[in-house]
Amino acid sequence: MAPASSMALRGVVAAGLCLSINSFRAAAPAARKASALRMSIADPLPPTDSGVEICEFTQRAIEGKNKEHDILLRAARGEVTKRPPVWLMRQAGRYMAAFREYSEVYPFRQRSETPDMAVALSLQPWHAFGTDGVIMFSDILTPLPTFGIEFDVVKGKGPVIQNPIDTAEKMNAVTLPTKADFDEKLPFLREILSRLRAETEGKTTLLGFVGAPWTLAAYSMEGGSTKNALTSHKLMMHEPDAVHGVLLKLAQGIAEYAAHQVECGAQVIQVFESWAHQMSPETFSKFAKPYAKLCIKLIKEKCPDTPVIYFANGGSSYLELQKDMGSDMLCIDWGVDMEQARKTLGKDKGISGNIDPRILFGTEEQIREAVVDCAEKAEGAPFVMNLGHGVMQGTPEENVGALIDQARKCYY
Repeated sequence: MAPASSMALRGVVAAGLCLSINSFRAAAPAARKASALRMSIADPLPPTDSGVEICEFTQRAIEGKNKEHDILLRAARGEVTKRPPVWLMRQAGRYMAAFREYSEVYPFRQRSETPDMAVALSLQPWHAFGTDGVIMFSDILTPLPTFGIEFDVVKGKGPVIQNPIDTAEKMNAVTLPTKADFDEKLPFLREILSRLRAETEGKTTLLGFVGAPWTLAAYSMEGGSTKNALTSHKLMMHEPDAVHGVLLKLAQGIAEYAAHQVECGAQVIQVFESWAHQMSPETFSKFAKPYAKLCIKLIKEKCPDTPVIYFANGGSSYLELQKDMGSDMLCIDWGVDMEQARKTLGKDKGISGNIDPRILFGTEEQIREAVVDCAEKAEGAPFVMNLGHGVMQGTPEENVGALIDQARKCYY
């Protein structure tokens, strides 16, 4: 017989399906445009107009009625919560019509570096779906100019490094940023995070994020997106000293950047090893892991009360190598079953993940079942519900709403 908690989780699927997907968003009778909200709450300022209707869950949070406002923060710190908190990687993205009103007009860096836009885009999924976390709309490459590496994000092409560090000489020339460089060269960041913290304080958790040293180095060596990271691998084989040197600088600088985000208002930091799929276990152990561990160690030394989550996208094939990263929680991709991940990492390790984002193109019943399955297999230790990668372009918005709704119903 299934345990009582599992049966309870299964039961809420049937209850959830009593609302059709179309009626899910209509179930918030007090929902309205953010610009029309004028609530008598402690915060005298009305919510930012993000361009989406505010769902019932978030409206209650704005009114100060969300007793679970810090559930994600508590889970990330190691607490076993009564239900899994939920947020989604790329939850602010082109699948949302309101997001496309910006992305189809303004280039990426203008959106991510203009506080009014970045704040609105960051808040859209929280307003629409009631996620347990808001993550700053930005990019892992944002701090590269502080290292002397210039980049742009070109529509249809993605990130482009203007002067790739593809020789030992160029790698040796990379500069280590100082604490002052972040306010000087990235002045928008402080305003974005401080405004987001003001919007979310006592209502939900605010996440910041950084790219892991190897991923940022590989991007910078390749000159942008790549199919096989061949330039990076050649340099690791033929110029290992220079590669280790630039990775050390990136580890130190990125830790300082993460601490800057915390100073500006971030409550949780996620470290993205976005190109883990480009590494073998040996490459990960030799080049990526030591510097990601150092980066996380330095973040924890600078910000001991701030939880750090490490996500190696495509790294589930060597999940056992991530057990000692030093992070408070590991985010895992969809390439490993959650039950197996629990066995590999141990019953006490905090885990985030790991629903296949493609399930969001399925039926409402399939989505809700996937949420319950993931929650059941992760039960018993600190856990944050997430996808195993980002929300995909073209995902129906109402399906994201169904996933978030079901996660909130998964009480153990």
